[in-house]
Amino acid sequence: QVQVVESGGGLVQAGGSLRLSCAASGRSFSSYKVGWFRQAPGKEREFVAALRRTGGSTYYADSVKGRFTISRDNAKNTVYLQMNSLKPEDTAVYHCAADLDVVAYWPVSDARGYVYWGQGTQVTVSS
Repeated sequence: QVQVVESGGGLVQAGGSLRLSCAASGRSFSSYKVGWFRQAPGKEREFVAALRRTGGSTYYADSVKGRFTISRDNAKNTVYLQMNSLKPEDTAVYHCAADLDVVAYWPVSDARGYVYWGQGTQVTVSS
């Protein structure tokens, strides 16, 4: 069992940066794939970025490619989402999700492939 908790959200002006953290407890995060998803008011949840297990690949939604970076610190059992050049359309609740990175049935961009979810952290980008 893994518990994940997000932090780092807040209010920032367009063009600014934030770094979200996804801290895991209960087990080492190193064998897990971790994804970030976001949901804006009135919109469906969408994939943002994902990171396979240690040494694995990273994946990004086209809308954030080149602006966001996902990374992992195994010593701290934490995954980060560095968000630069933020835009008002990035405003949403950001959720961290994790699951053991075994034989993939769902693509890393599919929320159905994650079992453990955090409560989310609000990111608001003002214009």
